[in-house]
Amino acid sequence: MVAEVIARRPKGAFIRIPSVFREQLVAAAPGRYHLYVAAACPWCHRTTIARELLGLHAAVGVSYLDPIRDERGWEFSGGRFTDEAEGMRYLAEAYERTRPGYDGRVSAPVLWDREAGRIVNNESSEIIRMFETGVFGPTAVELYPPALAAEIDAINDRVYETLNNGVYACGFARSQAAYEAAFVPLFETLDWLEELLASRRHLLGETLTEADIRLFPTLVRFDAVYNGHFKCNLRRIVDYPNLWGYTRDVYQHSGIAGTVELDEIKRHYYGTHRAINPSGIVALGPAIDFEAPHGRG
Repeated sequence: MVAEVIARRPKGAFIRIPSVFREQLVAAAPGRYHLYVAAACPWCHRTTIARELLGLHAAVGVSYLDPIRDERGWEFSGGRFTDEAEGMRYLAEAYERTRPGYDGRVSAPVLWDREAGRIVNNESSEIIRMFETGVFGPTAVELYPPALAAEIDAINDRVYETLNNGVYACGFARSQAAYEAAFVPLFETLDWLEELLASRRHLLGETLTEADIRLFPTLVRFDAVYNGHFKCNLRRIVDYPNLWGYTRDVYQHSGIAGTVELDEIKRHYYGTHRAINPSGIVALGPAIDFEAPHGRG
C-alpha cells in the first residue's frame, strides 16, 4: 500500500522518511529515560507539550537542540542547548552509539535510554502515546481516553497527512503539480477544522486531548513560517475566526505557552532551509498576539 501511494504522488513530491527506532516500553524507571528535542521542531513540540501536561518532569529529563541545523545536523551548541545527560555535541552521536556505522537520517525527537546508552524511539507519535499510557508513571491528565480513542485516531490521521505533513509537502515540493497536490487538501482540512470548531471548544469537545496537542504545533507556526516560507498562503490562521480563537485558547492552556519558542522556530526555518531561503534572512514579522482573549469558554 505504501509503495502504491508513493507511486501515485506527482513527480517532485516530498516524501517523509519513516522513523527507524520504534521500541515500545512497557515500564520505565524514573530518571532512566531522557528526551532530546528542538523547540523549533513541531514533531518535538508535541512531545514537550505531552510531557508538560502529563506532569512527567521528574520521570523524563529533557535537553534542547540548537534551532540552526547545518550539514553536521542537530547540535548541542552550549548554554540552553546542552546535552545534560550524555554530554554529546551532536545528535548524530546518539544514532552512532545506538547503531555503529549508522548513515541514515538523524531526526528529533529522540527518547534515550541512559542506562543502556541507546535510542529507544525517535517517532514522536509513539513517544507521546507511551507518555500517555502510564509507562513512565501516573499522569496528571488523560489525553487519550479509551472512549474517544477511535475519533482521536481518525482526526490524527487526516491532520497528519494533509496538515502536519502537508505544510512540508508544500514547502519542499519540487514541481508545481506536487505543490498544488499538497496545497489543495491542506486548505480543505483547515476549512473542515474551522467548521468543526464552530461547535466544539477543542477537537473532541470541552476536554483537551492528544488530537489537540498534535494539531497545535502546526497552527502556532503557520502564520509566522508556513504561510510565507512554505507558500501555504491561501489564508492565514488569523483569517479563520474559530481556528484563530482555538489556537489562542490552546496556547493559553496552563503549561503550553512555555513550550512555544517563536524566535527559535523562525530562526530554524528561515536559517536552515537554504534551498527555500538562500539568504538565511529571518523575517521580523508578523505580529501575532497569542495572549489576546479567545472567547472560547
